[in-house]
Amino acid sequence: MKLQLYFQNSQDVCPITYSLKMLIRSAIAETLEAEHFVAYDRVDISVTFADNEGIRAINREYRDIDRPTDVLSFPQYDFADGSEPGDEPVVVLGDIVLSLERAREQSAEYGHGFAREVAFLCVHSTLHLLGYDHERSEAEDADMRRRQRHVMEVLGLGVES
Repeated sequence: MKLQLYFQNSQDVCPITYSLKMLIRSAIAETLEAEHFVAYDRVDISVTFADNEGIRAINREYRDIDRPTDVLSFPQYDFADGSEPGDEPVVVLGDIVLSLERAREQSAEYGHGFAREVAFLCVHSTLHLLGYDHERSEAEDADMRRRQRHVMEVLGLGVES
């Protein structure tokens, strides 16, 4: 499977480096691999970098929540309702909007590096694109946390809990 990421920068708070893009690619690719979502010739995902005000506007528009958040996911398929990609060779999985400003703030709050926080948010968001949702129930929250922990450990970015 080839992973095609489309990056868009809508912020000027954090520099977008090659290593940041490669970290995001690794986090997303490892999540798809862990979830066995590799049967397609190509998977396309867009990643938009936002600041807190930009993601707040998107959160307000699409979720009616008037505050910034760290990451938003916009899946193209509703796996919970049985909507899945067919036999097409290219799957457009969805969109990730990442507040790099919030990721920087959270990395300081949680006492770990910016790279670890960005990777975690990308793993989290990719799981949402694949149909997981921690907000549906405590059991689904626990399942999603387990999956996130596994991918972060494979990436070498796990933390002691």
